[in-house]
Amino acid sequence: MRKLAAGNWKMNGMTASIAEARAVSIAHPNPSVDILLCPPATLLSRMAESLANSSVALGAQDCHPAACGAHTGDIAASMLVEGGASAIIVGHSERRADHGEGDATVKAKAEAAIAAGVVAIVCIGETLEEREAGRTLDVTRAQIAGSLPAGATAANTVVAYEPVWAIGTGKVATPEQIAEVHADLRATLAGLVSDASEMRLLYGGSVKAANAAEIFALGNVDGALVGGASLTADNFNPIIDALEAAASASS
Repeated sequence: MRKLAAGNWKMNGMTASIAEARAVSIAHPNPSVDILLCPPATLLSRMAESLANSSVALGAQDCHPAACGAHTGDIAASMLVEGGASAIIVGHSERRADHGEGDATVKAKAEAAIAAGVVAIVCIGETLEEREAGRTLDVTRAQIAGSLPAGATAANTVVAYEPVWAIGTGKVATPEQIAEVHADLRATLAGLVSDASEMRLLYGGSVKAANAAEIFALGNVDGALVGGASLTADNFNPIIDALEAAASASS
């Protein structure tokens, strides 16, 4: 499988930020891994025009589970696809916490993304309280079982493990912690989908140039979902380089 470096810009980025995305594409004209940037919806179509025929694909950060309707302020998956998205993030911990989204809602959104013809990036992860209570694997198993869309395959679904306590905090799970969760996710997925060995598992949670190589050397880590470090080419390019090096070493 091709590894994936995905950047989640969250609620950041204005028109001037499109230059950062272009700089990523210029630095990686023919990458050996997949590169995906998920800007705010306001930038999606303009960034798609700027990155046309480049190595950088675009995604969205969320979608509504319905195809259309009276949902003021929401955006359907098909609208995001028309704007240039080839993937949609669902179930990010900030959506789960800030908007009260549970597994059933995440699953419905993932199914909407797949129905629109794009990849669903399903996020899961435990809180610090759950980690300290020794419940990490119970939480991640329950979340993946409840959030995985019907008809999920390695071609249309990516799973991102992001420990909530490590997102934007500067804290990173230890290699042993990451390896344990990713191995357990792979085993859990084997009971849910037929091609679990090919489904990409990303790690997210304060991934940066300084720790990327160590993370990517771990088994069952097929890339990263990067937050703040994906906002600038200077910070995101070294992470992509580290992933390419890991892909080369494992081939």
